[in-house]
Amino acid sequence: MKYNTRSVVIGRKKKNGDYHPCFICLFDVNDPHMKNKVPKKIFEYNKIDKVIVDNLKINYLLPGNDLVINDLEHIEIKKSKNNIVLNGKHK
Repeated sequence: MKYNTRSVVIGRKKKNGDYHPCFICLFDVNDPHMKNKVPKKIFEYNKIDKVIVDNLKINYLLPGNDLVINDLEHIEIKKSKNNIVLNGKHK
């Protein structure tokens, strides 16, 4: 699915068996982790092996182990078996 959004935060949750549950949050502002903003949409996935980020500039947040993607026009999220593929366009 394709979503119009300004930024995305990707994070993982506590391991569940052989898989790592993860979440993807969509925001209307850049750097939402610094502005204490509520996501406009949250996606949660339970059985994920990996998240593949294709053709996007990423910031890795060391304190929380999350990834932030800023300055977006849109993001595409595709789930394929136990993988998630993210692709999109920067402004």
